[in-house]
This record gives sequence, C-alpha cells and structure tokens, in this order.
Amino acid sequence: MTATDWYQKGNAYRQQGDWKHALDCYMEAIELDPESPAVEAKAMLEDILNFYNKDAYNP
Repeated sequence: MTATDWYQKGNAYRQQGDWKHALDCYMEAIELDPESPAVEAKAMLEDILNFYNKDAYNP
C-alpha cells in the first residue's frame, strides 16, 4: 500500500471513531512518506485525544 492508501484508510477509521487504528494507519503513511498529509491528521487526532481523554491517552 502507498502512503496515500494508508492515509485514506486512517481517515476511514477516524470517521468510524476507531482512533487507535486511525493513528496506526497515519503512522504507516508517515513512515512511507514524511511529507504525507497524515502528519497533520495524526497531530490533529493526538490533540483531540489529549484534550478529551487526558487520563486515557499518553503519546
């Protein structure tokens, strides 16, 4: 799979509320392409998790 494929798969998981799999997909995309839009998506998702789940999520 390409970085774009991983990014799109991560978006699909994020829309379903499956944040762990979304993060995993974004990390795969970033590993393949450090300039991928997954970098911003991962940062956004981490910000959301840190805000809403301070005790449940520690990057």
